[in-house]
This record gives sequence, structure tokens and C-alpha cells, in this order.
Amino acid sequence: MKRFTWTLALAALAVAPSSALAQTWEIDAAHTSVGFEVRHLFTKVAGKFNEVSGTLVFDPANPAAASTEITIPVAGIDTRNENRDNHLKSPDFFDAATYPSITFKSTKVEPAGKNKFKVTGDLTMHGVTKATVLDVELLGAGPHPMMPGGQVAGFTATTTVDRKEFGISWNKALDNGGMVLGDEVNIKIDVEAVQKPAAEK
Repeated sequence: MKRFTWTLALAALAVAPSSALAQTWEIDAAHTSVGFEVRHLFTKVAGKFNEVSGTLVFDPANPAAASTEITIPVAGIDTRNENRDNHLKSPDFFDAATYPSITFKSTKVEPAGKNKFKVTGDLTMHGVTKATVLDVELLGAGPHPMMPGGQVAGFTATTTVDRKEFGISWNKALDNGGMVLGDEVNIKIDVEAVQKPAAEK
């Protein structure tokens, strides 16, 4: 999902001197969330992934050349229902035993307004890779209040994917027509990324 990293590159632009070389920012998993929402019957049910890791590498003088890699372990899926979570990990859905991780690798960052960007990347899920565009907003960047000499940046990103395009097609027909689950999955990512001071790297 490059979509997660794209904003970090731009955030760094606001906090690093223009003469700096490309630097690495790390996603702070404790302050980052990856959520999703899908239609179930006549409402929408939300879930999240409890684990995420990744980095962003960028040159503040050339943010469009930023790159990122994000990894989300499927085992961390959480919909507040153990039976449903186990079903989602099964071969009917993510097949976590065969495809243990969801990944995103960015390929392009494009400005889309003030503090907003279109981040394109390769999203790999269930063994299928698709080009995906994230709508990203930079929320802010600056010195880390609890890490002297460090920097922190925050952003939010959204996208919608068709689960069937990734081979996740389980469903069940309703007696009165229609299906139990929708195909479109709304994804929202809130990221906090940290650039540690040189002494801690």
C-alpha cells in the first residue's frame, strides 16, 4: 500500500531542511490505524488490523520521488467477533495461512490540492497485486514532543477497493434477492510517522 507512505514524504518536506538528503521515517504502529468497512445485509460493518509496520524514504527537495513499503499482517484482523475474525482468516476470505500479509509499495505521488495528494502504489492482497490510488491528506508535521531531536508527521488516507478483484469472493444469496456482503470495501488509514534523531538511528 505506497498509499500509506506517500504522505510521509510530503510531511517531511515541512520539517526538514531543503539541503537534507533522503531520510527514513518509520510508521509508529501504536499511533497508526488501518480500518475497513463493508456492507453486510442492510448496514455496514467495520473492522481493523491491529498490526502494521513500514517505512518511508524521501528527499525533501524532491517529494514526488518518495517511496514507501507497508506491511499489514492478516492475523491481526479485528472485527470484535472472534468467530467472524476466524472466518475472515480462512480460505473463504484472506486465507491467512497461505497469504499472511497485505502489502503496499508506492510508485507515484501527485499533488491534489493544499496538503492533499494522490498516491499510487501496488497493493498486494490474497496473492493478487493491483495498482491502487490513495487520497491522502497531510495533517501536520513538526518536532516530536516526546523525542528530543526527532520529528513526527501525521496524515490520513482513504481508498475503495473491489474485494473480488483480489480473489476474495465468498458470498451468500439472500432468500429475497441480493447478497449478504457487498463487494466494495472502504479503507481508511491514519498514520503517524517518526524520524528519529541521529543518535537513535
